[in-house]
Amino acid sequence: MPVKKEPFFWLTLSSAGIILAFILLPLVHVIAAPSMESLWETFNDKDVRKAIWLSISTSGLAAIISLVAGTPTAYLLARKEFPGKRLVESVVDLPIMIPHPIIGIAILSIAGRNHWFGRAIQSIGVEIMGTTTGIVTVLTFVGLPFYINTVKAGLESIPERLEKVSRSLGASQTQTFFRVVFPLAWRSMLAGLIMCCARAISEFGAIVIVAYHPMVAPVLIYERFTAYGLKYSQPVAVWLILVSLALFLGLRFITLPSASKAKTG
Repeated sequence: MPVKKEPFFWLTLSSAGIILAFILLPLVHVIAAPSMESLWETFNDKDVRKAIWLSISTSGLAAIISLVAGTPTAYLLARKEFPGKRLVESVVDLPIMIPHPIIGIAILSIAGRNHWFGRAIQSIGVEIMGTTTGIVTVLTFVGLPFYINTVKAGLESIPERLEKVSRSLGASQTQTFFRVVFPLAWRSMLAGLIMCCARAISEFGAIVIVAYHPMVAPVLIYERFTAYGLKYSQPVAVWLILVSLALFLGLRFITLPSASKAKTG
């Protein structure tokens, strides 16, 4: 006798359908709208290729900086209790909550000639406004919380007793991290890198203030939309969507063998 579905089941099913349609319909339409001719013409546009490559390279560099600077912070927040920890976690999350034009204004406020920090970095040849350095600074600022939070969650799922056993056998804390923690946490780190890249490659509000030029892909899409409308902005958007999907699906694929072993083991 078939089991009768309860109303709550249909509620969850319909809710999932609505959400999927809400996400997919606009994306499918924007991908399907341009003709193959316009897509190929856009691909041959050197400005488009340059903007997409700049988005990819700066997002990747921001993710690497987040890996180096964010991993120790994530470990500290996952493993230690200390006064002010909740405050530190709140500060880490601030870039998620602050409107991004404000982030751009805040970065320029301390990077300009009117601030001692701005004068200091300019004295050694570092320029923020209108440079690739400024773009990477913005993307690191907005992407870092996603990396730290993802890695922190992964580290918290690793039993701390494994580290204590390693330390009791004479290993240093550095040796314990690289020999015990890292092999168990690398997938979380990779997921954090993907999240950081995904957030960074889509950034617009802060970049348009800090570095309108050189143009990253979202800024180029905005300029073509305001100057020419949907017809000329959609093909660029499609290429950015496809490149982003290819990058992130490739990174996800890297984790599949280990994930399969974990399930079968």
